[in-house]
Amino acid sequence: MYQLIIVDDEKAIAEGISTLLPWNKLGFEAISFTDPRIALSYIRSHGADVVLSDIEMPGMTGIDLCRELQGEDVLIVFLSSHQNYDYFRSAIQYSVEDYLLKPIGSGDLLECFGKIKVKLDAKYHVEADEHQPSYYESIQKIVVAYLQENYKDAKLEEAAVRANLSPAYLSSLLKEKMGTGFSELLTKIRMEKAAEMLMDVQYKAYDIAYYVGYDNPKSFSRAFKNYYGCTPMEYRQNGGRRS
Repeated sequence: MYQLIIVDDEKAIAEGISTLLPWNKLGFEAISFTDPRIALSYIRSHGADVVLSDIEMPGMTGIDLCRELQGEDVLIVFLSSHQNYDYFRSAIQYSVEDYLLKPIGSGDLLECFGKIKVKLDAKYHVEADEHQPSYYESIQKIVVAYLQENYKDAKLEEAAVRANLSPAYLSSLLKEKMGTGFSELLTKIRMEKAAEMLMDVQYKAYDIAYYVGYDNPKSFSRAFKNYYGCTPMEYRQNGGRRS
């Protein structure tokens, strides 16, 4: 577990970032500070792997903190509300890992710290267990299992509860790491189930539409054609082959 120190003089932001992502599942232990001087003292006493710091803070700026940490073996990420040339120059001068802009979203943090995790793993020669599913793979399995059980009336909020994540973070995770949105994944599972049912002639198209979550048969037919390139009846007549 890598130690992440979050520093922002606004308590709501510091604590918000520390709870925005499930840091421990991503491989980080997150601790937040509102006073950069206290954060510096803590790092010198206990060490840290990564520091995510605001720049404009009273008493000690994030750049000052970065300068003080130059002798420490720690990665730095700047967080700022401003696209300031001098700040960018300082970030380059001190080899800062990334420069993130407020308001920060879970997707930006996920992308940034995914790269940092890879870098730290390489540094400490940590090899992934090929037989152990990654955090992202585990979340995907949970979401897919939920959708397969509840495709008729599935909701992002309910899937997020299953995965023990916020809806916003789950949505970002699916798009950033798995290349698909929740709605697209739901449509895929609905269409695959509909295609399976179309091979059984006892089911009428409008029954299938309702069964997989469509109140309007026309909406179902349109969605099916967009997905498979043919209408439900054409799919049945072609024996399950696309036009």
